Amino acid sequence: MSMTFGIVVGSRGFFPGHLAATGRDHMISAVEKAGHKCTVLGLEDTQHGAVQSFEDARKCAALFKKHADDIDGIIVTLPNFGEERPIADTIRLSGLKVPTLIQATPDDPQKMSIQWRRDSFCGKMSACNNLRQYGIRYSLTKSHCVDPLSDEFQDDLARFSATCRIVGGLRGLRIGAIGARPQAFNTVRYSEKLLEAAGISVITLDLSEILGRVSRLDDGASIVTDKVNAIKNYITVEGVPHPAILRQAKLAAVTEEWMREVDVSISAIQCWTSLEENYGVVPCTMMSMMSSKLMSSACEVDVCGLIGMHMLALASGTPSALLDWNNNYGTNANKAVCFHCSNLPKEFFKNYKMDFQEIIAGTVGKDNTYGTVDGLIKSGHMTYIRVSTDDTSGRICGYVGEGKFTDDPLETFGGAGVVEIPNMQKLLRYICENGFEHHVAANFSSVSEAIIDASRQYLGWDFHLHE
Repeated sequence: MSMTFGIVVGSRGFFPGHLAATGRDHMISAVEKAGHKCTVLGLEDTQHGAVQSFEDARKCAALFKKHADDIDGIIVTLPNFGEERPIADTIRLSGLKVPTLIQATPDDPQKMSIQWRRDSFCGKMSACNNLRQYGIRYSLTKSHCVDPLSDEFQDDLARFSATCRIVGGLRGLRIGAIGARPQAFNTVRYSEKLLEAAGISVITLDLSEILGRVSRLDDGASIVTDKVNAIKNYITVEGVPHPAILRQAKLAAVTEEWMREVDVSISAIQCWTSLEENYGVVPCTMMSMMSSKLMSSACEVDVCGLIGMHMLALASGTPSALLDWNNNYGTNANKAVCFHCSNLPKEFFKNYKMDFQEIIAGTVGKDNTYGTVDGLIKSGHMTYIRVSTDDTSGRICGYVGEGKFTDDPLETFGGAGVVEIPNMQKLLRYICENGFEHHVAANFSSVSEAIIDASRQYLGWDFHLHE
């Protein structure tokens, strides 16, 4: 996922200028090594291409404004102490509201003469102090000083890139909420107004409108036959009646068509049990296919659970799933069973197939519940997250942490796996004490630090990191 970063090279005049010149080159090399692009002053624009005065700040800000639509984040590199105020002036004058990373290059104890001394260690504090005064939010590297050409900085850059994708991806996000919250799921209530204030819009559609569109769609329409083929290429459908596949295809076709019409990126859909009773299918395969394409889709109209899925997908570039914290796993206090019926993307499974939904089938009949994605979740490291709106405090909040899916044996139906999380009883107590929902989003990645950085530094959300 290539991104573009605006580079601010800090330099203070009475420090060695050659350090600014090489520092600029090193940062450009580091960013390009990670597969990203740079927007940076040229050597002909200012002395060493650095920002050392208000006039330099104006030039750099003008450059950033010119490329504002392309810049995903700003990186301030301090190859020497740096002029603190022009750095802050540059960002303020640019008008950019993107994440900013502060990097300081370490001194070499063998090169502390006036020709080589950097003092970036100290300059970083002054730069951060000024940014704080200006009300500009910023991110930090893991170590106070880090060589831009090091592997450690590549890790810092990867984490910062994820932060930028989260912040940028949530800005102006439009979510499709299809159908009403099921009566039995008070737990997924949320505040549209708090989300709107955070720049996230919820676009609603009554389930009857989707079913009305489906009823007017001919079985032989090209968008239907295309979707039937897509389903068969996505999942094994052996033993599933063709009418159930056709219903799934028509539902998918009209849902994605509506999403394009109203320009929504992700969706939360009513399922339990209106679709089964009134249309004769569960939407799981359709939702799994969308999540697999990074168009995250959550059931039970869990809009906040969907936002968690989307944040993970933005950070990692890989599909997310929404699961229940569902069962204990024997007497192991750090393990649990995570489960859904399921609509998990195929990337989560060891093996998978389309089947019927065993729980709802007992009420509405087997033939009306085909479409689930059934299988065991594969093992691997994962990040989990829950987003919630706390109406009483007027805040968006959540928690995030990391663990792993294991290879522990499990005989059940739907999509399920055993998860192991350090100090899990402490996490479960935190969930219950704070009244969080029973749903949790998961992703095969390690992005909790980026989630915390984005939520606390830039979004202003109250997020807890489980450690």
